[in-house]
Amino acid sequence: MHHGPLIAIVVAGLGLAFVFGAIAQRLRISPLVGYLAAGVAAGPFTPGFVGDQNLANELAEIGVILLMFGVGLHFSLKDLLSVKTIAVPGAIVQIGIATLLGLGLGTLLGWNLISGAVFGLALSTASTVVLLRALQERRLVQTERGRIAVGWLIVEDMAMVLALVLLPVLAEILGGQPGSGSPPLAARFDLGVWGVLGLTVAKLVGFFAFMLVVGRRVIPWVLHWVAHTGSRELFRLAVLAVALGVAYAAATLFGVSFALGAFFAGMILSESPLSQRAAEETLPLRDAFAVLFFVSVGMLFDPNIVVKAPWSLLATLAIILFGKSIAAWLIVRGFGRSNAVALTISASLAQIGEFSFILAGLGTALGLLPSEGRDLILAGAIFSILLNPVVFALVDRFSGEAPVAKPKPASPDAEAPAAGHADGSEPQPPASPERDIVPTQLSNHIIVVGYGRVGSLLGAGLLSQGSSILVIEDNPEAVATAKRDGAELLVGNAADPEVLSAAAIDRAIRLFVAIPGSFEAGQVCQQARAENATLPIVARAHSDAEVAHLIKCGATLTIMGEAEIARAMLSLCQNVSAAPAEPQATRPDARKADARSDDAAEPPASTSKDPPEEPSTAA
Repeated sequence: MHHGPLIAIVVAGLGLAFVFGAIAQRLRISPLVGYLAAGVAAGPFTPGFVGDQNLANELAEIGVILLMFGVGLHFSLKDLLSVKTIAVPGAIVQIGIATLLGLGLGTLLGWNLISGAVFGLALSTASTVVLLRALQERRLVQTERGRIAVGWLIVEDMAMVLALVLLPVLAEILGGQPGSGSPPLAARFDLGVWGVLGLTVAKLVGFFAFMLVVGRRVIPWVLHWVAHTGSRELFRLAVLAVALGVAYAAATLFGVSFALGAFFAGMILSESPLSQRAAEETLPLRDAFAVLFFVSVGMLFDPNIVVKAPWSLLATLAIILFGKSIAAWLIVRGFGRSNAVALTISASLAQIGEFSFILAGLGTALGLLPSEGRDLILAGAIFSILLNPVVFALVDRFSGEAPVAKPKPASPDAEAPAAGHADGSEPQPPASPERDIVPTQLSNHIIVVGYGRVGSLLGAGLLSQGSSILVIEDNPEAVATAKRDGAELLVGNAADPEVLSAAAIDRAIRLFVAIPGSFEAGQVCQQARAENATLPIVARAHSDAEVAHLIKCGATLTIMGEAEIARAMLSLCQNVSAAPAEPQATRPDARKADARSDDAAEPPASTSKDPPEEPSTAA
């Protein structure tokens, strides 16, 4: 009763995933490899503990739902449209080439055409997790090549979602194992091939219409109502109920896959202002079940495939690493992009991941793909993810463009603030820099880390005084606010030493750490103090323990918001007899003029939205 198979597979799966994931992180490879290795260790092909595969698959289904919901939340039609002329045709052609290569290999291995096509389709799509992580590590997400790679990936994801819908129908037509998405009416009324396809299309159209007409109104309305209750737990529960409920309803009522239902729910919610908060609230659970998904995939993998079919495995890897990459390089070059852009896209796609696993599992379950094909796909995924950093390193070395140096404080002779590199006379590179992080040219500036509720008020007040400020932020909504306010912006995590270096810490006159998380704020303070020993650092805290932690990490002053609110309320009580008729703006920052004496010459008169900066604190 106390240690059933469900508890055993959850504990073993997460425990082994942690161990192998930590080892992978230590070896500087993707943790996905560690999660897959954990599944191999818990699978039936290795000695020791053997998990319940059926329960693992059930948990993996939840992982797929939450994973696809997350993909939908981050689906940006605007980003796709900005690179549609290359990403859409390029991805479609590349998927076709990879599918043909897989079909050819499947034919050589003696499989039928359908098995070869499913195999090739699984090899054609790259891992979202691996690609985004590789681009983020190289500061390429917001560059032209990054936008093309992400847009390319969105098209691939949409194609794979469509394949997940059509595979069960194809299995029904070909007499394979009927899937959960196969329409029961087709068998009851003997509709035939075209009837099955027509009924499937009708159900898809019905589902899309229902989600666009009803879901688009109901889902955001429900979440807005829950958000206004003020209960974080209820909001988190509502988001999970929407993701799982829509996925289950899509499969039960409309005969579409769980994956498509969850993806569409996320896509509908992505249009809401609450999408960012929904993504943050569900991230821990989504990550946990995604880990169990990768563990369950690893349990299916037979390591003996490396010994039993080495040449088949090498051919599979050749398709992933060379076939797809060469096709992508030729396509991008054919659209007139530079060699560096083409090589980056090629390296980004030289691996396979989540959708490949989902397609391999579904294809095997439907009888459309032999188990050997699934093993080759899993082995190809593991080895391609392992080799992807090597591919990127080779691209960085032989890209044909000058390597980009790590951001350091810019040299004094850089006059033009928006200038690109030494080549161009046209000042247009800001729209497409070589890296996301471009070192600032500012000197004697104030750095504001975090532009949320506190940071935006602080930044607006400083800007109104004419202070020169640099904002470090990575939240899209906060980034947009900082741009609207006219602040110079550095998109990234301030805890990253590269970001702090690009912010010219050594030339700054003050640093305000306005983020609420004390752990990350402490990292920022510690690294900033190491860069500039005399820099005044003001940090935000919520408790005495956080105050002590931030002071220990190098903060000069800390401001505890709760204490300042109480002080402001007390000041109202003290002044109630003197001036009862005129309630003024509550500003516990009456002492801030002297605190800013070295940043701005102007007194802070009538800056009612400027928050406190140096009131007395528990320092």
